[in-house]
Amino acid sequence: MRGLALWVGDLLLPVYGREATSQQPWCPRWWEHLEAVARLHALWLAWQELTDPTAGASGPAVWHRDHLGPVLAELRSPNGPFAGCKAGAHRAKQPPVVEPYGTNP
Repeated sequence: MRGLALWVGDLLLPVYGREATSQQPWCPRWWEHLEAVARLHALWLAWQELTDPTAGASGPAVWHRDHLGPVLAELRSPNGPFAGCKAGAHRAKQPPVVEPYGTNP
């Protein structure tokens, strides 16, 4: 998690972190959103793989097209995991209620 937080804070947000708005929110406590952590972790792993010289010259372009754009669109969607969060204000989300598997209605 520490490595991910460093990558998000030192590379991802300084380069790709556009201003947060109600239409493109970002939570200052992104690590408290499990969906965001999962998506950012996958994005970080893909970045490590596709920016390695063994990925070839087109690796970074593939990362931008196939990984960065879709992940940021999901995270920063008005209905995404940061919906309701504002600069300096985290809003915890409640997951949907799920009944235990095998229970009868």
